[in-house]
Amino acid sequence: MEKTINYINDNRERFLEELLEFLKIPSISANPGNKKDIISAAEYLVKRLQEVGLENVEAISTEGNPVVYGEKITNDSWPTVLVYGHYDVQPPDPLELWDSPPFEPVIKKTEIHPEGAIFARGACDDKGQLYMHVKAFEAMQATGEQFCNWKFMIEGEEEVGSVSLAEFVTKNKEKLSADVILISDTSIFSKEIPTITAGLRGLAYMEVCVKGPNRDLHSGVYGGAVANPANVLALLISKLHSSDGSIAIPGFYDDVIEVPEEEREALKQIPFDKSAYMDQIGIKDSMGESGYSILEQTSIRPTLDVNGMWSGYTGEGAKTVLPSEASAKISMRLVPNQRPEKIEKLFTSFFRSMAPKGVTIEVKALHGGLPAVTPTDTAEYKAASDAMEQVFGKKPIPLRSGGSIPIVALFEEVLGIKTVLMGFGLDSDALHSPNEHFGLFNYYQGINTIPYFHKYYSELKM
Repeated sequence: MEKTINYINDNRERFLEELLEFLKIPSISANPGNKKDIISAAEYLVKRLQEVGLENVEAISTEGNPVVYGEKITNDSWPTVLVYGHYDVQPPDPLELWDSPPFEPVIKKTEIHPEGAIFARGACDDKGQLYMHVKAFEAMQATGEQFCNWKFMIEGEEEVGSVSLAEFVTKNKEKLSADVILISDTSIFSKEIPTITAGLRGLAYMEVCVKGPNRDLHSGVYGGAVANPANVLALLISKLHSSDGSIAIPGFYDDVIEVPEEEREALKQIPFDKSAYMDQIGIKDSMGESGYSILEQTSIRPTLDVNGMWSGYTGEGAKTVLPSEASAKISMRLVPNQRPEKIEKLFTSFFRSMAPKGVTIEVKALHGGLPAVTPTDTAEYKAASDAMEQVFGKKPIPLRSGGSIPIVALFEEVLGIKTVLMGFGLDSDALHSPNEHFGLFNYYQGINTIPYFHKYYSELKM
């Protein structure tokens, strides 16, 4: 691998400049007004994939945003690795909390990243991590150090639930056939302690609306006699959790598979610093389901969180109104054996059952996804583990992630292919938040590690 690693080192600055150019495209999938930017991001990837030597590169239309595909089938006897990533990004709001414009990437040094980090929306999730694979392929192609066949499938709807991907995958089974799917859309525990994601939580994402009077009312004239939707919404949300931090929805935990005690013990081996954790995000104490550590609360247990609330007057100064309606978005992270469609029904029934007679309740499911657990006793996992140990100098620890990538379960169901989740970001990189960033150390470590995965995977499969 000496030629490949030397090539990467010789082209570090160019690899960085290309990523910065990619990050300037505001490919926000949640906003229809950014549709042209979505197309621009897909076109940018098509151009780059063609430049590095991939074949049959195209942006394939779907009912939603295009899927970018490319391949390099060098030897039919080699194993095939299908790389998945996404070029769409979260909305950058609230803009006033960014230290620099979200789509004008800058490199700044931080305490965690003294070598510098790229600050921009999508830097870590997932443009930066996706682009590591493009550059790793380039390096291996340019040096002739190829070990596996490559396929790329890069979508533009991951941040809105991958709504078109199931149909795309089903229609393109032959095109997407592979031995393993490799995804870098997850994190490592720290720069010093590498980890490989061995599981993902699922998701049930809901929107609720409490409706009262037919218009906003004067709070002095009507207040005290009319049910206030904002008050009611706050009351209903407060009843979704029990005093011990558990979720109060009847039947919510019925299908939860308890994690074996040996896995809980393994989590305790990770040197987690609670004080540093709290300092990093500016809180005085943690809060969650009792009986579980922070690492357990954020990985092996289901959760329920309000993601947004709106009602009444929120402008400058005072306007004394009793709002006619109040709404909230609520997400529930699910663990293995929980199914989003069942959780959606349980949530809807419970939320409506608590409502007082003076209001009406609307509940709708926005999107969901299944949880997934990836085995750690396969050639695919071993190749990832050996690759990370080669580059980081330490054997990685398997660790379940609190996040959701719904398509992992879809890939296994439709394509019959297992996934390796070999990410290089950090949980502190402010994903989905203002000032999202991705360390230069992490970016280059990823580019260096991916070729070793291909090498070791080929050796294990041949």
